[in-house]
Amino acid sequence: MSGNTDCYQPAEQKFEITRQCLEVFLKYRHPVGIITKNALILRDLDILKTLAKDGLVSVNVSITSLSETTRRILEPRTATIKKRLETVKVLSENGIPVNVMLAPIIPSINSHEILPLAKAVSDAGALSIAYTIVRLNGAIGEIFTDWIHKTMPDRAAKVLHQIENCHGGTLNESRFGKRMRGEGQIAKQINDLIKLARLKYFKDKSMPKLNTDLHITYKDGQMRLF
Repeated sequence: MSGNTDCYQPAEQKFEITRQCLEVFLKYRHPVGIITKNALILRDLDILKTLAKDGLVSVNVSITSLSETTRRILEPRTATIKKRLETVKVLSENGIPVNVMLAPIIPSINSHEILPLAKAVSDAGALSIAYTIVRLNGAIGEIFTDWIHKTMPDRAAKVLHQIENCHGGTLNESRFGKRMRGEGQIAKQINDLIKLARLKYFKDKSMPKLNTDLHITYKDGQMRLF
């Protein structure tokens, strides 16, 4: 859930669509992964705990910075960093496996925070980290370029040039295998920092695999088609 849009947006407080979906996953004992950057997920802790008892849920919390200033610039109207770390802690303490998404990593904006971020989320109970290097495909490149010149005029050119350095001289990167990790010296530095962070803070941790063995027994003949 949330491959493109966070399933715990403010509107979820009223409509509870995500909660209703989780109830369906629980009814049919179907595994589910969630990606979010909002603490509203804790509202559904009761369902998540029940799913977790059978290994049916994993949560990916997006945390891109330890700086509130950076968070407000990059992700306005989202949960504070303190709230997100608390969310990781509460979920972990309740037996719900948590991976933290350090995404996107943007050179000269949050790339210097990889190691302290990894330590903070590991201390909060996260079992692993994942990351992507920022890529700006299509119209997103134009929007980002306009945004950064208005928001960070003092370093806009530097950031844009470093992003281009990660993607063969362009902001746009769609090649499979390269689009998430990038290439070139700056991308290598980021990739090496992630490897070091995993070795230093997640050496004896790992995310469990979701349980895919139960759902078929909770479905009738028609539902087994799905």
